[in-house]
Amino acid sequence: MNWMTRFPVLVRRALALVFVAMAVQLTGCASMPGSAAVRSSTDPLESYNRTMFEFNRKVDEIAIEPLAMTYRDYVPEVIRLSVRNFFNNLRDARTALNQLLQGKPDLAGNDLLRFAINSTLGFAGIADVASEIGLERNVEDFGQTLGVWGFPSGPYLVLPLLGPSSFRDGIGFVVDVRTDLLSHLSEDSARLNAARGVSLVDTREGLLDASRLLEGIALDPYLFVRDGYLQRRRNLVWDGNPPDRERDDGSSLR
Repeated sequence: MNWMTRFPVLVRRALALVFVAMAVQLTGCASMPGSAAVRSSTDPLESYNRTMFEFNRKVDEIAIEPLAMTYRDYVPEVIRLSVRNFFNNLRDARTALNQLLQGKPDLAGNDLLRFAINSTLGFAGIADVASEIGLERNVEDFGQTLGVWGFPSGPYLVLPLLGPSSFRDGIGFVVDVRTDLLSHLSEDSARLNAARGVSLVDTREGLLDASRLLEGIALDPYLFVRDGYLQRRRNLVWDGNPPDRERDDGSSLR
């Protein structure tokens, strides 16, 4: 059994370690009420999150960013665009499903039509014909759907290798993986994980310039990423029109 076929097992073990660390961190918070007062109500796991944030930065620095730079330097732009279009097309189907779950049938129809057009006229999605004829691409995930349904985001959480998230978005991520069409394209786990690896590198290549900007302007990169992530997610849940005020207990934070 090679590392590709063991990848799902390794992920499950990593997540199990994360939940153990979270439990330890929560126990520590409960036993030290004085320290809890200085933590943000949205980030009670800050100590753990900072540790995982630095771990992710090291992995990115050593492995993922160099792969993304090599991908940019040696793969022609037209091929990179085709790869990105292919994965975006698969996500359009998931977006349409979440639009329906959120009670937005018109937008769901738009994204489903995008998927149908690009899957046929766009040669399995490698060409974004739908955008060229004026069908705007939307992005929705199950974490946003849970927010629309009224579920609070819960504490901020940095996931290993995956980066910034929250308790709600972590649950949403699991559902997104299960409903991602990529998961159903092949029963060969090695090929599936290879495709996910290509998607990861492609996504990271698209963020190269933004990550360099972050390193140049942020005095505390952790706080910059955390606050930006939470604000963006809240804005997405409310479709760009979040309420002006929230209750102090955070129960309305969506």
